[in-house]
Amino acid sequence: MTKNLLLLSLVLATHSLFAQKALTKKYTPEQSLRVIDKAARALESSQPGIYRYHSKAEFKQYLDSVKATVNEPMTELELYRKLKPVVTRIGCLHTDLVSAVNYKGWLDRSPNLLPMQVYCEGSRAFVVKNYSTNKAIVPGDEILSINGRNTQEVMQTLLATIPSDGYNQTMKYLALYHMFPTWYRSMIEVADSFSLRVKHNSREVMYVIPAVKKKEIAGNGFLTELHYPKQLEFRLEDNTGFLTIHTFANSVIKRGGQHFKEFIDQAFEALNVKGVPNLVVDLRYNTGGSDVNAAYFSSFFFDKPYRYWDRIEVTEQVAGQIKGIAGIWYRKPVKKDTAWLWQKAKTVRDFDFVDVQQPAPHPYKGKVYVLINGFCMSSCADVASVLSYNKKAVFIGTETGGGYQGNNSGIMPGVNLRPTKMVLTVPLQEYFNAVDPKINFGKGTMPDYPVNMTLEAYVKGMDKPMEVAASIINGKLKPWDTATQ
Repeated sequence: MTKNLLLLSLVLATHSLFAQKALTKKYTPEQSLRVIDKAARALESSQPGIYRYHSKAEFKQYLDSVKATVNEPMTELELYRKLKPVVTRIGCLHTDLVSAVNYKGWLDRSPNLLPMQVYCEGSRAFVVKNYSTNKAIVPGDEILSINGRNTQEVMQTLLATIPSDGYNQTMKYLALYHMFPTWYRSMIEVADSFSLRVKHNSREVMYVIPAVKKKEIAGNGFLTELHYPKQLEFRLEDNTGFLTIHTFANSVIKRGGQHFKEFIDQAFEALNVKGVPNLVVDLRYNTGGSDVNAAYFSSFFFDKPYRYWDRIEVTEQVAGQIKGIAGIWYRKPVKKDTAWLWQKAKTVRDFDFVDVQQPAPHPYKGKVYVLINGFCMSSCADVASVLSYNKKAVFIGTETGGGYQGNNSGIMPGVNLRPTKMVLTVPLQEYFNAVDPKINFGKGTMPDYPVNMTLEAYVKGMDKPMEVAASIINGKLKPWDTATQ
């Protein structure tokens, strides 16, 4: 027992020293600039969508403005805060930058988080849940400043660093609702207490509250991923079917003992056999997964051949790397005009959906209502885009976080940004959905019935989009009524 305690003490002491070094080690301005340049080169040479939403000149101008601020030694976390907005500015939710300070979990072992779940609207922030010992702060109170920084300044910094496709904002605000304390810690400051200026009704009050550890406040969906007993859910109620798809990822679906194609086949068979006239599909918080599953699902809404993706592009440098061992799995990209087009793979189906797709043998012919929000990303956003463009469903909720016209994803290697321990994720394929390129440029799929979640809805646990779907099905709501929702 004594030996075990001694060993544990040594391990904890070693970990503490390593974490302290990682948090305090300084990099010279020259080292920091080399790291920023390496990240920029990796993006320019391999990320085919780097200039999808901003021109090369605009990107370079912004990069130079950031580099001009590097004039003193910085820790990895400080350098991360410089580089993260550059990566985010591309407008690609799959291009990511992570710091060892965060992904190693060192910060989570100390009390440094604001004990509040926050709802943000524009440049304002409101308390949804108060996890501190100061119960004078109640849901609905507005946070006016944190440690002397006004909320508008805080929001401006955070929104510039949370990734989303194109110019999308719904994903950013939803991310703040679920993860405000960790975003604040990563991008603003690591603090052991928080001085809050709070507006309660019409009165402003100052409070000082201690920071907390992540494990003390994290719960399902707050500072952690949402967890579901089953990823696929289906039920019939009266004249309506309700199908919820939390993910298209096979690995996650199988952990719950489900098989995607079997489940979807059975659900649509039940709908067709019983002649159910309405179907509500809940895709909220579906962050994507298998393109095979997503495309398969889309086939149940078409009665004739249709297009899913238009094309997939890569950079010239990536195209040149498809040789030798890589040629065992992938085919050489083909150049068309100035673009390098990615081809079907030899051994997997991940890139098979550029060709014309065939409808399901027995597609659904009833009315379809799809619930969407800012966490509909990647392959989920592709499904929403294709169904919306072909007018196969009515969409309810908020704009998807994933792009309407496609995204950058596919093969996504990590680039080590030495001498730091930061890692840059660079997607190598640029996907173009088979939709009109002039529609919703830089945006996600837009709802036909916009239904924003409000502070009141979050505090009371209301499901307004589902309520609107029910009202439409029951004939109690017309399109022009949604402005009041």
